[in-house]
Amino acid sequence: MEIPPSGDTPLTPLFKTRCRDFRDDPPKGDFPLRKKSPKLCGSNYPLSIAFIVVNEFCERFSYYGMRAVLTLYFLSFFHWDENLSTAVYHAFSALCYFTPVIGAIMADSWLGKYKTIIYLSIVYVVGHLIKSVGAIPSLGNQAVHVVLSMVGLFLIALGTGGIKPCVSAFGGDQFEEEHTSERSKFFSIFYLSINAGSLISTFVTPVLRGDVKCFGEDCYALAFGVPAALMVLALVVFIAGSGLYRKTPPQGNVLLEVCKCIGFAIKNRLKNRSREIPKRDHWLDWASEKYSKQLIGEVKMVTRVLFLFIPLPMFWALFDQQGSRWTLQATKMNADFGIYVLQPDQMQFLNPLLILVFIPIFDLGLYPLIDMCKFNFTPIRKMATGMILAGLAFGLAAIIEIKINETDMPQLVPEESLIRVLNLAKNPVQVTIQEKDLFQQPVETFQNPAEYSKLILNGEQQSLRFTLQHQGLTLAFNYTVKEKSVYSLIVFEAEGSLSSRLITDLEAKPENGLAAVRFINGLSQDVNLTIDSRKFIAVQKNYSPSEYSLLERDRYNNGKCITETGEFPLELGLLDFGASYTIVITNISGGAVKTWKSEDIKANNVHMAWQLPQYLLISAGEVMFSITGLAFSYSQSPASMKSVLQAGWLLTVAVGNTFVLIVAEAAPMAQWAEFVLFTVLLFAVCIIFSIMGYFYVSVDPEDLEEKEEKRETSSRGNMIGLVTQKTKL
Repeated sequence: MEIPPSGDTPLTPLFKTRCRDFRDDPPKGDFPLRKKSPKLCGSNYPLSIAFIVVNEFCERFSYYGMRAVLTLYFLSFFHWDENLSTAVYHAFSALCYFTPVIGAIMADSWLGKYKTIIYLSIVYVVGHLIKSVGAIPSLGNQAVHVVLSMVGLFLIALGTGGIKPCVSAFGGDQFEEEHTSERSKFFSIFYLSINAGSLISTFVTPVLRGDVKCFGEDCYALAFGVPAALMVLALVVFIAGSGLYRKTPPQGNVLLEVCKCIGFAIKNRLKNRSREIPKRDHWLDWASEKYSKQLIGEVKMVTRVLFLFIPLPMFWALFDQQGSRWTLQATKMNADFGIYVLQPDQMQFLNPLLILVFIPIFDLGLYPLIDMCKFNFTPIRKMATGMILAGLAFGLAAIIEIKINETDMPQLVPEESLIRVLNLAKNPVQVTIQEKDLFQQPVETFQNPAEYSKLILNGEQQSLRFTLQHQGLTLAFNYTVKEKSVYSLIVFEAEGSLSSRLITDLEAKPENGLAAVRFINGLSQDVNLTIDSRKFIAVQKNYSPSEYSLLERDRYNNGKCITETGEFPLELGLLDFGASYTIVITNISGGAVKTWKSEDIKANNVHMAWQLPQYLLISAGEVMFSITGLAFSYSQSPASMKSVLQAGWLLTVAVGNTFVLIVAEAAPMAQWAEFVLFTVLLFAVCIIFSIMGYFYVSVDPEDLEEKEEKRETSSRGNMIGLVTQKTKL
């Protein structure tokens, strides 16, 4: 969940700081800012804020709803691997936090907040529509879908990032100067609308994706279409309130001025490297030839805080993996909660829910209790504690990943395959493979093998002789076995004689928690099987196998088996999460089809509820890290520099997502090892941040400004004295 970085946090002091920005530099001239807006029900709340709050709810619903299903969309719809899906997801997230800088510059230097919100919301809507159209399977080929989706995501990132720094500030503009308490309460309502949109969308959108079927598969077009409709509604609602808004004109972007000041200072210092030129107290003083002492002093204050921001991206690198790596982990777990089966991407709703629970608990319970214990729980210590909690969350994720891997198929290497024997004959069979020491004991009839046996080859493929001993008879069969493949040797009786088939099995678990099933027809006639209303399978006679079919986890007891002699009920029982099954049709008796089911790959046996502790830890870490960090950084900078710190904070999120992108693509490793890597990195960064915080001295920006003015006055006095002295000489 997003702790809004544009000043829209639930901390009242922070709101008051932001609101001072709106009062410090009132625009000159006759602008709509001074227009009196109608009030809500006789209160001091402008009617216009109702449109802004509804707009924000719909926009956040559209963004988080779309993003919740994005990773599984890449994995299932594009059939990308997990690393590529993760990399593109975080590239999109990073772009969403780079583009607010563009939106802020547009609003402050060119269009103003109102027009910036309108124009970029239109871009936002177009992006959603293109993204939804790109998810229609029948529209073009894979390349068309990828191009449409990438264009849509780029426009969405430009839209959502561009309006991010504008909407909350525009809401603050609607209040008259004397209504500061109402303005502060508005930001709390605004923050609530963000979390309500996030909470509802992350729960509902995965349901639209997984529980609704369209075009014969998961309905991604609907899962993206509903957020698109909400964004259209957000734009319509915002425009509907146009006549009620107080609109401020562009007043110039302080971020650009800060960047120009820093750039000039560096350039000027490099030009004046001679030892004959006197040194200056601070490297930013080299900008004094062009910029005012007040601006330089304020930039100095900001750079002190921005220096503390350097380690912060690592926290966001872990935090934003809830929508990528943690969602992928959930696809490999058991999601049955008894009364409800969760979609793997639905687990993300825990974060906004827990944030809303934790904020009052921490502010009204935990922090006062710590104060009562006389422990100086400074903002730096709170942020470091948040980092530790996030690291512990990833440590738990690594442990869970190791447990999940226990049901995975073994990783195959060159010149190696896996094999097992399914004895469908009436008596035990002794199987011997040429020059291989496998299957020491006879294979019992209809015995479900506990596991596959490893078969070592002498090349990429090898022709092997399989010898079967059955009731005193010995039969031999030759089969070619390829490396890095998985096989089942089916032994059966046909026309009074023993025979066999070597068939290929799945090499890995089915993706996204689906169940895989195939059929072997042991009847002497072809059959047509109906699993449910959408799945039809034809299987030839005499122990011919069907292809694997992927099904949702469910109990399938209403199937049908159609043969030449009639139609018979077919019961398959439970096909569980992530399992692979071979179902043998043995005979028809008593008006029903008799089957035997073998579990080829074990079902997911780690329950999704085990992810709850890691969500608890990382959500608690977010409250301590993000809210505290914003409040602390804002308290350490002058009022005129709040937007610069806002941009710096957003860029830490962007850099953190970029780091995940690099790790996913440049250094692929086992998932549990990657979780451990991020845990170690965050703990290391936490130590560095704690050391930086130890030497950081908290200040009041107003005190710094007074000291700077005194130093400047003193400097002027010294300069006057020097000039006088030279005159006397």
